[in-house]
Amino acid sequence: MQDYFDNNKKLWNAKVPIHVNSEMYNMEAFMAGETSLDKATLDLVGDIKGKKILHLQCHFGQDTLSMARMGATVTGLDISNEAIEKAKALNVELDLDAQFIESNVYDAIENVEGKFDIVFASYGTICWLPDLDKWATVIAHFLKPKGKFVFLDFHPLIDMLNWDTCDFEFGYFNPGKPHLEFTQGTYADTNANIKMKEYFWNHSIAEVIQALLTAGLQIEQMKEYDYSPYDVFGEMMERAPREYTMKKMPVDFPYFYGIICNKL
Repeated sequence: MQDYFDNNKKLWNAKVPIHVNSEMYNMEAFMAGETSLDKATLDLVGDIKGKKILHLQCHFGQDTLSMARMGATVTGLDISNEAIEKAKALNVELDLDAQFIESNVYDAIENVEGKFDIVFASYGTICWLPDLDKWATVIAHFLKPKGKFVFLDFHPLIDMLNWDTCDFEFGYFNPGKPHLEFTQGTYADTNANIKMKEYFWNHSIAEVIQALLTAGLQIEQMKEYDYSPYDVFGEMMERAPREYTMKKMPVDFPYFYGIICNKL
């Protein structure tokens, strides 16, 4: 598995400067004080003032720093050293007190100290991880008693599709071996001068939930949403502010879901 992780780390290192300068991440508005958190995330995390939060797979830290602005004490973790360096620089520039640690999620227990009121992860995270049982064990390890895990991610049906045609291309279940794609550009800038291979794993809803239950977490809430908060899946239309749907999708369709778990 290490070869897959090493490849994907190089991929995400290459994406960082593209994303920082992209229209999608809108750094000008973010630096001026606008939150990067979408309305579903804000609803699920709730009032986090005074909470201690661990943000897994934080990319270059926009969401982490948005939560710090809300009064939380936040630690962000990501496999990309370029992302972590940019996050640290933004933290200094914005005069916030977030912490950032370079680490694979699976190595977090060795690299992060302490327990947290909330563990948080969102959008496009577990597709880079082969083993959700190990992922859930890490989450449970870091939660304080009665702490909660807040998780949002794109629905596994999205990962089955060819986004241009809306035809099914990949299987729903995780076969253990990763899918391999050669990508041109990135989701934030499809015209970017980057062409690299990426390895990813599909995970069914049942696989996610069972991993969390096996790790000793209790599902408090689950929601599915019929839009995407990001314009990243081929040709999309904006039906309302930050609510995007595929133009070629002929039926109601789940674009992402959210889960809240409690540690007993």
